Amino acid sequence: MDRLAGAWNEAETEAFLDSSTVPLRLSCHANGESLWMLSLWFLYRDDAFWCATSANADIVDYLADDEHVAFEISTNDPPYKGVRGNGAATVEADPEKALLRELLARYLGGTDSDLADRLLSPEREEVTIRIDPNRLYTWDFSDRMPEASPNE
Repeated sequence: MDRLAGAWNEAETEAFLDSSTVPLRLSCHANGESLWMLSLWFLYRDDAFWCATSANADIVDYLADDEHVAFEISTNDPPYKGVRGNGAATVEADPEKALLRELLARYLGGTDSDLADRLLSPEREEVTIRIDPNRLYTWDFSDRMPEASPNE
């Protein structure tokens, strides 16, 4: 992470990303001009963010037109903290749905649910979105919001 700035060092950033189960909020250009944002489950490994989605999702077409993205992973409750940045996204087919299975384990604890059944349906084609960050910025407002800290 040569382009990391902010409150955390590399180890602290990776620890947050490994433990965080909030979705990655992804922003891209849609139809060449307008902006689009969506939330996706993610894994952080090999210095990249990995997400999964349906091969028919609009984001797949948007990223084919323009690979430039911005993203954020942040807590939803105080004290606010997180990672934001920008980078380039690539899309690849995932016929075995390997990444989706990992994400289901991470976010739902496994594949034993109605949602997992729908997502893993043989009729549904899956892709992976790899986001290679150009820049990462971290923030942690725990010191500014001590009354909101779960340790207090």
